[in-house]
Amino acid sequence: MDFSLLRNIISRYCAGEENWVDSRTVYIGHKEPPPGAEAYIPQRYPDNRIVSSKYTFWNFIPKNLFEQFRRIANFYFLVIFLVQLIIDTPTSPVTSGLPLFFVITVTAIKQGYEDWLRHKADCSINECPVDVVQQEKVVRTQSHKLRVGDIVMVREDETFPCDLIFLSSSRDDGTCYVTTTSLDGESSHKTYYAVPDTMAFKTEQEVDSLHATIECEQPQPDLYKFVGRINIYKDKEEPVSRTLGAENLLLRGATLKNTHHIYAVAVYTGMETKMALNYQSKSQKRSAVEKSMNAFLIVYLCILISKAVINTVLKYAWQWSPDRDEPWYNHRTENERQRHVVIRAFTDFLAFMVLFNYIIPVSMYVTVEMQKFLGSYFITWDEEMFDEELGQGAQVNTSDLNEELGQVEYVFTDKTGTLTENNMEFIECCVDGNVYIPHAICNGQILSAASSIDMIDSSPGGYRREYEDLFFRALCLCHTVQVKEEETVDGIKRGIHQGRPTSFYISSSPDEVALVEGMKRLGYTYLRLKDNYMEILNKDDEIERFELLHVLNFDSVRRRMSVIVKSISGEYLMFCKGADSSIFPRVVSGKVEQVKAHVEQNAVEGLRTLCVAYRRLSESEYQEACHYLTEAKLALQDREQRLAQAYDVIERDFVLLGATAVEDRLQEKAADTIESLHKAGIKVWVLTGDKMETAAATCYASKLFRRSTQILELTKKRTKEQSLHDVLFELNRTVLRQRSISGLSVDCLDFGLIIDGATLSAVLKPSQEVSGHGNYREIFLEICRNCSAVLCCRMAPLQKAQIVKLIKSSKEHPITLAVGDGANDVSMILEAHVGIGIMGKEGRQAARNSDYAIPKFKHLKKMLLVHGHYYYIRIAELVQYFFYKNVCFIFPQFLYQFFCGFSQQPLYDTAYLTLYNISFTSLPILLYSLVEQHVTIDTLKREPSLYRDIAKNSLLRWPVFLYWTCLGVFDAVIFFFGAYFLFDNTTFTSNGQLMTTNTQMMFGNWTFGTLIFTVLVFTVTLKLALDTRHWTWINHFVIWGSLLFYVIFSLLWGGIIWPFLNYQRMYYVFMQMLSSGPAWLSIILLITVSLLPDVIKKVLCRAICPTATERAQSTRPCLTVEPSTIFMLSQSSSRMSF
Repeated sequence: MDFSLLRNIISRYCAGEENWVDSRTVYIGHKEPPPGAEAYIPQRYPDNRIVSSKYTFWNFIPKNLFEQFRRIANFYFLVIFLVQLIIDTPTSPVTSGLPLFFVITVTAIKQGYEDWLRHKADCSINECPVDVVQQEKVVRTQSHKLRVGDIVMVREDETFPCDLIFLSSSRDDGTCYVTTTSLDGESSHKTYYAVPDTMAFKTEQEVDSLHATIECEQPQPDLYKFVGRINIYKDKEEPVSRTLGAENLLLRGATLKNTHHIYAVAVYTGMETKMALNYQSKSQKRSAVEKSMNAFLIVYLCILISKAVINTVLKYAWQWSPDRDEPWYNHRTENERQRHVVIRAFTDFLAFMVLFNYIIPVSMYVTVEMQKFLGSYFITWDEEMFDEELGQGAQVNTSDLNEELGQVEYVFTDKTGTLTENNMEFIECCVDGNVYIPHAICNGQILSAASSIDMIDSSPGGYRREYEDLFFRALCLCHTVQVKEEETVDGIKRGIHQGRPTSFYISSSPDEVALVEGMKRLGYTYLRLKDNYMEILNKDDEIERFELLHVLNFDSVRRRMSVIVKSISGEYLMFCKGADSSIFPRVVSGKVEQVKAHVEQNAVEGLRTLCVAYRRLSESEYQEACHYLTEAKLALQDREQRLAQAYDVIERDFVLLGATAVEDRLQEKAADTIESLHKAGIKVWVLTGDKMETAAATCYASKLFRRSTQILELTKKRTKEQSLHDVLFELNRTVLRQRSISGLSVDCLDFGLIIDGATLSAVLKPSQEVSGHGNYREIFLEICRNCSAVLCCRMAPLQKAQIVKLIKSSKEHPITLAVGDGANDVSMILEAHVGIGIMGKEGRQAARNSDYAIPKFKHLKKMLLVHGHYYYIRIAELVQYFFYKNVCFIFPQFLYQFFCGFSQQPLYDTAYLTLYNISFTSLPILLYSLVEQHVTIDTLKREPSLYRDIAKNSLLRWPVFLYWTCLGVFDAVIFFFGAYFLFDNTTFTSNGQLMTTNTQMMFGNWTFGTLIFTVLVFTVTLKLALDTRHWTWINHFVIWGSLLFYVIFSLLWGGIIWPFLNYQRMYYVFMQMLSSGPAWLSIILLITVSLLPDVIKKVLCRAICPTATERAQSTRPCLTVEPSTIFMLSQSSSRMSF
């Protein structure tokens, strides 16, 4: 294909935008444009097949193996296995190959099963029936056969099969209603609009006769953005161009509601739909425990290499004399004699690496994965975290970060919908300085919506009736609220009042519904939008009609929205509502000071405020505004920026009408949750877009700030009075001076910081001055470290993420958690170490993009203080215990080389080497890591300060790691030398008689190794039993069952002649060892001596300097949960209170 030709054609399409080539042309119905219009260049697009699966039948094995061996531990064991195959090593390749094969197989089966489920889901979606218009008829086909350009017919309650441009509807006004629950969780009905030139097409014949092309952007993941235009050809006339936006695009996964049917054309199909692009995997987050594991693994790898090097050097030092170099029982071959000493040394080094490689616990990774996966169900099963109103409980989107919930140091929370209910109630309004308060309740009865309600007016305002009418009309017209008659919505009948149907309001914004309902209570009722006319019922029960000309939609940057309407008298009016900071600078008249004072007073009371303004437009001003808007909407390149510029030009010279106050109540137990987090040593920051006064009032109500808290302000208002440099240094001196005083005094002053978005931008902005002022970031961080709580107001979504990133990258590298409920919180949720979404009323974007989702903010308390605490305690013990038991396992092998001439002779039998980590010691620690409760749930909730005991990864620090390693080395020395001296001085016979020289031969290497291995298995298992405080029947079953399994296996392995073995060196060894009384005595003695130091250490530490957790354990013993709770681990239960 000639790409230069394609580029020229696209440039011609784009009408002067020569650099814009990232677009596509869709031929509706696959019809070529008429002769002379433009060149017809058919383009290839993917079909409508959705592929969420990762593997195919053919690539599963190679692709899965490649991904698994990208993990360092798996690759390391593969190398060891290959070394065992290539060179003559002291242990069988089975000892490394079988555990590796087990790990790889289990992981492959798990991933294969999950992918098979994805394949099934894909097939069910791809084979769904779809109606397509072909040759003036509706033809039913399968979803995956759809192509870009096909005209699709969708009926009510059907899901859109791909991304479609809306052409026409069964409704006369060319609209349709859509729910996007599966995309963003919003259950409200959204209105979409057909292309004006095609909305009259009602039949298949009319739609199929359409001759048009669509030029649009290439697929983008943004659900709320679409840029395109449609060129409609009529006979030999010039094509008619119409702009296309997000209001014309019906997204795959959305559902058609309250519309009999629609016709639309496919523009994005299959994996290019916005839904598919939004389901791309997020960046991988790694927990602090995983990082510690990798660091410990490197240390043990260094220990392994050191052991191999030491043994290799000592071997050649010991074999320096000829009689030791080639003893009579081990003559070398001619090839071995001729081999260079360096090659021989390297081969021996590899052989020692193989012999000691079990110090690296390959099965630890599988156990950790299983612990995380199974442990995550305790959150979803928790009945206390189930919300009856929503009918949903907590969700776990990733189990990789369970233990990170127990390490949180900073919580960043949104305010609206997270700390508050996001259930708005209209409280009052201020019109031209006069206050109006609707009476919602009279004599305990809620009045009818149709009833006329008087207003309480704080000052006479009859002469301002015109301003009142304009204000109420503005709020009845400037919105995106939909009016619904009585109907069934998602199975629930709504809108019934006193046995007769009434209307109710639906909007994606709770604020808008509250304002429109507030106007209804004040006597102005918004009725409907019909044929592009908005109808309202005024106080005199007269219907007023306004033609809706333009809607300047709300966005988080402008923080306002406007509508341009035309009255019946022909007057053009522009109404605008928005945040005070975005309205006041654009106002030229009105009682600004009175309204501003009232807004500030409402904000102090914690109410959400909006300002309302209007402007009358002349005919020429309206035409000029239309020109700006049309030009911006027709642009394919930078449409958003051009629209923003057009809005900025049009929205000016307003007359201020007044302001509204809406209450958003604090969520249940939000204050108790924040107080508990403070006691746990967690710093809580509130990041909100609200104004400072409103946010500060909420912070006081939620106990983030106390009345005794000294508030430090770092706001734009203060930086106008002083330079930013002076303000920062003054605040820094204040907190540092107080910290030095508090070090000498019992009383400690509590600081709270308030910063706004504008000042934050200045703080984070790189310094351009070479004046020696230094880095403002470090000063800001120093101030924040000394504040118990921080409020960031007037924050843009990107600034929320910047704050989180700033704290994450500070020198302490604290663990951060972000919690929010709206799309504007997604950036900080993704940025934080742990992201938690609230299933709120602002959609489910936050819940979908989070690591965990909870119904209410109050559930964060149990999520962190209970589940997080348990997860961390359990996995920390799991990791340390794995390294400990592997040191106990391999260090005797290292010591044994000093007694066997460094001949690489294994101490343990092949079966013991293979099954030690897989079978003998794996289940007890896995169960411990799932059900251990060192203190009760009630104690953790009652004493949040216990969370401090595990802060900053305290159980996986280097001193603790070294203690466990030294304990393992000590136990290994006891095992080896205890068995060595007992074995050297004791005769092991079944009847206790002295052993002859001949019988001595029966008790050699394998008896010695089996004795050590028996002591080893019992010691490490009993060590875990001593650490267990929460005993259930399943603990007893697994711990004692594992020991019993080892004994039974050893009896069978050494008691039967197995036909598949070439030689059986363990035959009758275990039975003869157990038939000796001294052997029993030595096993009991060595186990006791090995466990004693750890027991003494714990007793002394608990008596001398107990931690808060240990004091809680001594005062309130841990209660045992009912057996049914533990039994649920193996049952497919829906929930568990845990």
